Amino acid sequence: MSRKFDRFPADPKRRLILQGAVASLLFGIAPRAFAGSAVVAVRVWPAKAYTRITLEANAPLQFKHFTVPDPERLVVDLEGADWGEELSNIAGRIGTEDPYVKQLRAGRFKPGTVRVVLDLKTEVRPQVFALEPFGEYQHRLVIDLYPAKSEDPLLALLQDGKAPPQPASKPQKVENGRGEAEELKVDRLVTIAIDPGHGGEDPGAVGKGGTYEKTVTLAIGKKLKSLIDKEPNMRAVLTRDDDYFVPLGQRVVKARKVNADLFMSIHADAFVRPDANGSSVFALSEGSATSTAAKWLAKTQNESDLIGGVRLDVKDPHLAKTLLDLTQTATINDSLKLGKAMLTAIGEINRLHKPHVEQAGFAVLKAPDIPSVLVETAFISNPEEEKKLADEAYQTKMAESLLAGIKRYLSKNPPLARNKLAQS
Repeated sequence: MSRKFDRFPADPKRRLILQGAVASLLFGIAPRAFAGSAVVAVRVWPAKAYTRITLEANAPLQFKHFTVPDPERLVVDLEGADWGEELSNIAGRIGTEDPYVKQLRAGRFKPGTVRVVLDLKTEVRPQVFALEPFGEYQHRLVIDLYPAKSEDPLLALLQDGKAPPQPASKPQKVENGRGEAEELKVDRLVTIAIDPGHGGEDPGAVGKGGTYEKTVTLAIGKKLKSLIDKEPNMRAVLTRDDDYFVPLGQRVVKARKVNADLFMSIHADAFVRPDANGSSVFALSEGSATSTAAKWLAKTQNESDLIGGVRLDVKDPHLAKTLLDLTQTATINDSLKLGKAMLTAIGEINRLHKPHVEQAGFAVLKAPDIPSVLVETAFISNPEEEKKLADEAYQTKMAESLLAGIKRYLSKNPPLARNKLAQS
């Protein structure tokens, strides 16, 4: 046997390859491709809005994809990909609750190609795209499965370009500030867009106790929606109602599509110092940030699209209009008023990190016609505040304080009547 190995090339790498080939012949061991892309993680984010499947690899994944009808399937061929543990166990990533994927399977299609097949429960509109490494993530291949006919009213609006009907409210009794009841008649409900930060592939900040920012923001957002919907003259819509990723620009577009009167993005961020604590409120700045911390926070929040994974080559005309039409001095002034009202209310249940509304260039606040604020409910990087944020009772208190701030603002700045709803 040694005489045969003596004939192997002197180059160590080539020697290992040939030795592996001989071993596979003698002992039935499958040779591993050395130059391929190894899939190191498979993650699935099922939601009614859409299902996202992410394949993370240590090198770029070359791919082709196509759909097959009767029964509905999506096929993705990974060219040059290594066969490994993550791909061999891929079937276990799909649960029965997934609204769009019945089964996920993979196999060696031909030498140098791994075929991934998604057996679908219904017709979908797939988007398959690659992402460059960012943050803790390596090269990613993203498979987004949108329903061919959306059941999510907000996503349906984005697809057909129509604004939703605006329900009217009935006359009601309100206090005029002097302890007297007056009858207030409004011709419609005030619409509040609630934006739970992060989601899906983008967890946001993570506390030392393992609490995810995306989980806290969704919990508070849902509680706030429930409270708002009980008000006789208000309604609330969520930019996301489950654990899935929504690009920053789409959050703005969704708010404008439902003709929102106010936009509130909810967060629970981290800071470089674990002793940082308290709640903060931010509005958009057309110029420089009001503090170093505000500038740093805006930068981290604006990177959400890179972390969560957004297909950047898609041109959305509504988004383009939203981001370019920034003649919004009046809107920013209203945002500052809203922020001040929010600070007053939040200050009753938590220490304020800063006593005034800060400003920075947050992408998610760039609706030119909607007063918008970003609320940092607390610092999840602070162990004491992390415990609060994970507590359901405290989440309810925070939602109640957010509603109190909204009502305080609206009492002094009622939205204008809309006899004819604006169409985007």
